Amino acid sequence: MPPSSTFPLIGILGGGQLARMLALAGIPLGLRFRVLDPAPAVPAADVADHIQGDYTDPDALARFAEGLSVITYEFENVPARCLTHLGSILPASVPIYPPPAALSIGQDRLLEKQLFRSLDIPVANFADITSLDDLHHHTHPSRIGLPSILKTRTLGYDGKGQAVLRPEHASSLASIYHALNPSGTTPLILEEFIPFQAEASILALRTIHGEIRTYPLIRNVHSSGILRRSCAPFSSFSSDLPFNPADLQQQAVTAATRLLNHFRYVGLLTVEFFIKDGILIANEIAPRVHNSGHWTIEGSISSQFENHIRAVAGLPLGDTAMITPDTCAHLANLVGDLPDIADPAGFLTIPGCHLHLYGKSPRSARKIGHATMLGAPTDPRAVKMHEIASSLWKV
Repeated sequence: MPPSSTFPLIGILGGGQLARMLALAGIPLGLRFRVLDPAPAVPAADVADHIQGDYTDPDALARFAEGLSVITYEFENVPARCLTHLGSILPASVPIYPPPAALSIGQDRLLEKQLFRSLDIPVANFADITSLDDLHHHTHPSRIGLPSILKTRTLGYDGKGQAVLRPEHASSLASIYHALNPSGTTPLILEEFIPFQAEASILALRTIHGEIRTYPLIRNVHSSGILRRSCAPFSSFSSDLPFNPADLQQQAVTAATRLLNHFRYVGLLTVEFFIKDGILIANEIAPRVHNSGHWTIEGSISSQFENHIRAVAGLPLGDTAMITPDTCAHLANLVGDLPDIADPAGFLTIPGCHLHLYGKSPRSARKIGHATMLGAPTDPRAVKMHEIASSLWKV
C-alpha cells in the first residue's frame, strides 16, 4: 500500500450522510473524496466530487473509478454487478475495502445466520423459507414455532421487509407470506423470536496487516425498526438489567474478531446483537460505519469515520478509547422533522450538545440528523436532548 502522500483520492459508493461524515473525517488527513450516487443531490456533495449515475452504469463507473487509489462504500446494498464491473476495470493496485465477500454476506440474512453458526457465534434459530409449505412446516410448535419473525433475505433495513408472526396469526400465514413475497420469487428467512432484554452493537476495525481494534460496546434502542438512541459504554447504561454486564464486551470482541479474521477484513465492521440473560445473540452485520457509532465523533479519541478511512487507506489506526476513561456518550437520532436551530429552547441551547444535520429534506421515517452529548447516564442535559429528539420523531 502506498504512503499517504501518493494516496490522495478515495472513492465511496453512495453519497449519503455516512459518505459525508467519512469525507469530513478524511479531509483533515489531506485526503480527497469522490462519491457515486444516482441521486441528483446528496449530502456528501458538499465535501466530495459527486458522480451522478446508476451503480450498474458502465460509463458512470468508469468516471467514478478514474484516478482512485481505493474504493469503499457507505451502505451494504451495493449491487453485486457494480463491484464485479469495478473489479474488471480497476488496476490491480486499487483495492475495494471492505472485501466484497463481506458485502455479499451482509446483504443476505440467511448467509449471515449461517456464517454466525459456522463461527460458533450465538444466533437465534432460523430456517430458509422457499415456499408457503416451508413456512407452515417451520412455524409448527415442534420447530421454530410462534412467535417468530418472517423476513426478506435481502434489501431489508430500518424495520422494512419483515413481519412478526404471533400465535394468533397461525390461520393467516398465507396472507403474511404473500405480502412479503408478492411475486412468489422473493427469498425469505424465518427467525426465532428472541424476548431480548437489551440490544447492543460493537464497532470493530481490522487493518491490511491484521491489526484489530474495537470500540466500547454500545446500548441501542429501536422504535418502529429504526434506531432511536445509542449510549456508550454499555456497562454505564445497564442498571435496569437483571444480570451483570461485565463480560458482554469480551463476548462482543470475540464475535467481531472471528468475523474480521474470517473475511480478512479491512475497514470497520459493525455487529448488532440481542441480549438475553447475559448472552449476546448475533442479529446482523453491517460492513461499514454505522448509525450507532455516530457518538464517536465527539466521544472517542478517533471516530469510527476517521478510523475506517485510516484502515482502508493503509494508515495507522487511531485510538478507539472514549475521550476520557469516565466518559459516557448519548446519541439521539432525528427522524422525520427538522429541528429549528434558532429555537431558544432547542438543541443548541443545551450545554455540550452537538447537532449534526445531513442536508436532507424532512420526510416520515427518514434519518435527517443526529444529536450527541457527553455526560452521566442520567445527566439532565441528555434527558432534554432526547426529549427534543422525540418531539420531532415521525415514522
